[in-house]
Amino acid sequence: MIIEDLLDGCKNGNTQAQEQLFKALAPKLFGLCLKYSGNYAEAEDHLQDAFMVIFQKIDQFSGKGSLEGWCKRITIHVCLQSFRKNKKLELVSDYIEAASEEEVFLEEESEQIPKEVLLQMIQELPKKYQMVFNLYVFEEYSHKEIAEVLQIGESGSKSNLSRARQILKQKIEAYLAKQQVKAK
Repeated sequence: MIIEDLLDGCKNGNTQAQEQLFKALAPKLFGLCLKYSGNYAEAEDHLQDAFMVIFQKIDQFSGKGSLEGWCKRITIHVCLQSFRKNKKLELVSDYIEAASEEEVFLEEESEQIPKEVLLQMIQELPKKYQMVFNLYVFEEYSHKEIAEVLQIGESGSKSNLSRARQILKQKIEAYLAKQQVKAK
């Protein structure tokens, strides 16, 4: 069954339609939650909270765009809301312009690392860096949008992204060096 076909059932509170929608979207949305969570249990909590909001607000879905995209936006919002509620985003004032060199390195070197390992590296970033990195790289938010969503300055967003890239670069280099030692 196509996800959009479940919409009417969900709007009418049909629990079977809700269950089918959950089964259809949970794997993708859980992956999204993992990107914005510190660990597996936190991601599970975010997924559950996201589906609660989705089912509460499903009648607000206008039909513009895909239902899946709408659910993804809600899931990201739930994760960010949890982050803002539980942790203060520390600003980093010294913005580093060396991002282009880091971007090239990350793109080339990260291809040699299993996705699970790379995801773990991202989850190990300090929360302030992880949020900005995920929004910028995976969700393609601009620094202006990130600043608005996280309630920080644009320069803070740029600086946090640069720091996240630096940390990931170090983690990737260490991982690759360790793999070379194992191979010998």
